[in-house]
Amino acid sequence: MTTLNFKNINLPEIKTNLLSGLTVALAMVPEAIAFAIIAHVSPLTGLYAAVIVSFITSTFGGRPGMISGAAGSLAVVMVALVVQHGAEYLFATVVLMGLLQMLFAVAKLGKFIRMVPHPVMLGFVNGLAIVIFLAQFSHFKTVSTDGQASWMSGEPLYIMAGLIALTVAIIYLLPKITKAIPSTLAAIMVVAFGVPFLGVDTKTVGDLGSIAGGLPSFHLPEVPFNFETLRIIFPYALILAAIGLIETLLTLNLIDDMTDTRGKPNRESLAQGVANVVTGVFGGMGGCAMIGQSMINVNNGALKRLSGIATALFLLSFILFASRWIEMIPLAALIGVMFVVAEKTFEWGSFRLFGKVPKADLFVALLVTVTTVFTDLAIAVIVGVIVAALVFAWEHAKQISANAFVDEKGWKIYELQGSLFFASVSAFQNLFLPINDPDDVVIDFRNARVVDHSALVAIDALAIRYQSLGKTLHLKHLSQDCLELLDNAKGMIEVNVMEDPKYHIADNKLG
Repeated sequence: MTTLNFKNINLPEIKTNLLSGLTVALAMVPEAIAFAIIAHVSPLTGLYAAVIVSFITSTFGGRPGMISGAAGSLAVVMVALVVQHGAEYLFATVVLMGLLQMLFAVAKLGKFIRMVPHPVMLGFVNGLAIVIFLAQFSHFKTVSTDGQASWMSGEPLYIMAGLIALTVAIIYLLPKITKAIPSTLAAIMVVAFGVPFLGVDTKTVGDLGSIAGGLPSFHLPEVPFNFETLRIIFPYALILAAIGLIETLLTLNLIDDMTDTRGKPNRESLAQGVANVVTGVFGGMGGCAMIGQSMINVNNGALKRLSGIATALFLLSFILFASRWIEMIPLAALIGVMFVVAEKTFEWGSFRLFGKVPKADLFVALLVTVTTVFTDLAIAVIVGVIVAALVFAWEHAKQISANAFVDEKGWKIYELQGSLFFASVSAFQNLFLPINDPDDVVIDFRNARVVDHSALVAIDALAIRYQSLGKTLHLKHLSQDCLELLDNAKGMIEVNVMEDPKYHIADNKLG
């Protein structure tokens, strides 16, 4: 990891990054509290995670401008662990989660996120936009004295809706007048000062819980250091590490595309791992990249490390010195900000793709979107990648063909073209009709590629079909792997060391 470099930041950029950091910090407060509540831990556990993870990843990570903190995608996994075993086991899990992420980075596996197909990325973005939008509606509920939650109605609902509409209007309209201050920050300030001035009664950040506290203190998780503890926390740590890395690296990819720059996925993964180890021993719930807050930052033009560092320091100052005033901010202002984030995150242009791109790509994007909304990000992305790979295999299977002709000796020559693998085996077999072929048949693999064991089995099976009819099959231009692995067809291979290809195939018979 390298040291910070502020040489290329000028005064206007410093202003932009500091103000954006303040805006993002304000937007993170209710979410950090809400995610902590979901995970059944104290609000400060979520806030400490936001401070520590944001500071470390912004300082040392591989994607300046990306904001990390306590995330809802992780909280929904944590809740089962906390309910069954308590918060101390959560802190131990977060430490192990960080170590797993560091191993991922050391193995330099971050580059493989570039292999995620575009339809999966599209589904990921749209799914998270919907999740961000729907998550805000939890704030429209009120809890009675007996603990029963119910939807707002009447005047409280109208006030909340009006303040949200005012916030959204300011965010969209202010840039047309001036860009001296981020419109999101201006909207929050106008609503925050206007509500008490006008004496309006509405829900505030303080209704979620107090954010007052001190500096996070070093605290080793109070759990037995034995195999039984590892057995409990390892499955959770593995799932959390995977979800955190997937969400982080896909967000990194998204910001790369938006800004036409290139982040460093392995460096970001290492920073995320270190951040989670540290937050786990300082009483935090861990975290990963937050697409909503990152979008606020990017849309404000804050693409330097300073913005994330400022976010962490502002959050810490809220906890130490300004909790009373932060708790007075109307939730409506922050909900309005997140509604705008959801609108700007959603790829509205995806609707124009209908009829212009393959239906399979649209299906994958829609599948990932729906799966993200109803399950979680990791499952959605894994399902999307698998389906996209199967679609690719299916489409690629159609590309195998053969140019057939009879030479001067009366032998029938099949010049094979394409890739022979599990998905194209059926199409390969349909190319041949042994009963109608002459006694000698040649299959030339010069322009084809034998990819896996299924392909070898298909070649052997074809050899048996010709043998059963008393006919001779000649196989030309196969790789050395094929020569070693074929069984029934081995005696039919014509070897030409100078011409045979030298690729390798995927087969478990090879060491």
